[in-house]
Amino acid sequence: MNDWGQSEVKTSLTFYGGIDEIGGNKVLLKDGDTKIFLDFGMSFTLRRQYYSAPFLSPKSEEGLLEFGVLPSLKGVYRFEDSKPEIDAVFLSHCHMDHSAYISFLKRSIPVFCGETTATILKALNDMKIKDFEFDIDGIQFKPFRTGDKVRIGGLEVEPVHVDHSVPGAYGFIIHTSSGAVVYTGDFRAHGTKSEMTREFVEKAREAEPIAVVSEGTNMTGAHVSSENEVEAKISQIVGQTSGLTLADFSRTDIDRLKSFYQAAKQNDKRLAITLRQAYLLNRLSRDPHLEVPSLKDPNLLIFQKAKKRYYRWEQEAMKLGKVVDSSSVADTQENVVLATSFYDLEELTKIKPVPGSCYVLSASEPINEEGEIDFAKLINWLEHYGLPQYQVHVSGHIMPLQLKETLETIKPKKVFPIHGEHPELFSKFMKTLNSDIVIVEKGKEYAL
Repeated sequence: MNDWGQSEVKTSLTFYGGIDEIGGNKVLLKDGDTKIFLDFGMSFTLRRQYYSAPFLSPKSEEGLLEFGVLPSLKGVYRFEDSKPEIDAVFLSHCHMDHSAYISFLKRSIPVFCGETTATILKALNDMKIKDFEFDIDGIQFKPFRTGDKVRIGGLEVEPVHVDHSVPGAYGFIIHTSSGAVVYTGDFRAHGTKSEMTREFVEKAREAEPIAVVSEGTNMTGAHVSSENEVEAKISQIVGQTSGLTLADFSRTDIDRLKSFYQAAKQNDKRLAITLRQAYLLNRLSRDPHLEVPSLKDPNLLIFQKAKKRYYRWEQEAMKLGKVVDSSSVADTQENVVLATSFYDLEELTKIKPVPGSCYVLSASEPINEEGEIDFAKLINWLEHYGLPQYQVHVSGHIMPLQLKETLETIKPKKVFPIHGEHPELFSKFMKTLNSDIVIVEKGKEYAL
């Protein structure tokens, strides 16, 4: 196990994930005797190098430690006996590449996150068959909202909401003994709530930070669009589709769910969502700060797959609104937009989409934030049923030019780019900034 080093540096950052990859963020911030992690996510990239679900999946922490999927750290994990050596973990949002590996934390270590993030993670925990990689039973969630300030030892952490492809996303302004450190998490300036990102940027600028830890996802393949444009495109596709419209989008992307809901409604059709989406939507509907479609709305249906046995959460979901099955969808295809996923394609053998049906893939990148899609198999299914594929989505991440403008506005002394596959490209593109761009090495401590 790592002994955390014996450095005399007062304030520092050490990166244990998110380097040369999209996601897997685990950033250790030390200030004197205080230690906190900013996010504690699963590295999909590293995990895929050694494992392939379902038959070659990690069964114990030894393999994850052996291959570095879990960093070797002392006083962090529940499976080792030493006393806790970190004071808290702060989650920026609920995507698994930022949050999943809180599962391994000692339960005495508090996890601070937005109220919505806690709601989503608890709902996902209810729905998931328990395994050692994601089991958050016993986690001490400490929810916050914008305007709160959290004191941990000598640190003061100020969460400020940002816009992302999931509700309840935050950036952090951490006030240390050496100055302010800003952590962007995942954010964007082109979503439905861009004003939240602008508020975060302004507060970050006012803090005059010594360092910004910034995402750099979209340095290649940036696609300029907005959620309003996506909704309009979806509505056009739905309106022109004479058969069934299949819609594949992340169950936690409420903006996208609302876009499909509006597109269906505009074309006198109804959106049928999965039991998982219904269960999660019901939980989120209790949040007075969120606007979500009502499950009692006649334009919203709940799709029930045929099974011999339903889990308790599925039984709860089936009581929340009007439920339809494959037979009902098959009989009314021209009037239904069916939310589905790669793992629901077996239902097509019962529905048998009629000619003129289509499939809309609308997943915010990277797809592995929520799960992997085997595109070769997907194309086989679509070809068999004669379903053309449309891809209509808007990125959950900020575009390069907007990111540069953001960093110019904040004016940090140092920028640490993570959550991206091209840090050298990032560094060259940002060369005109009046900030030092630091190309991060995993496990190296950076003094601030």
